[in-house]
Amino acid sequence: MNIESILTAIKTQAANVAPFGAKLKFVISDQIILIDGSGDQNIVSQNDEEAACTISTDADTFMQLKNGELNPMMAVMSGKIKIKGDMGLAMKLQSLVQ
Repeated sequence: MNIESILTAIKTQAANVAPFGAKLKFVISDQIILIDGSGDQNIVSQNDEEAACTISTDADTFMQLKNGELNPMMAVMSGKIKIKGDMGLAMKLQSLVQ
């Protein structure tokens, strides 16, 4: 799956969940996906802005998470996912990566 299809999937999910009151940034194989949940709705873009939480991984790991093939906590513990910033915000992500 390429970054465009990942972006489309995140946009679809983000439209269906309540804004979480902050900006969250994914860095997936050096590509940026920013979810701005600080307003009335979640806005997804590829802008490289400051975020309360940044999650870095590769596209394969992201797809394994999305498909339920990889436990998020195990991915963090094994270093497949790196999280910087608000860990509480990172925990809210499950609704976006389903």
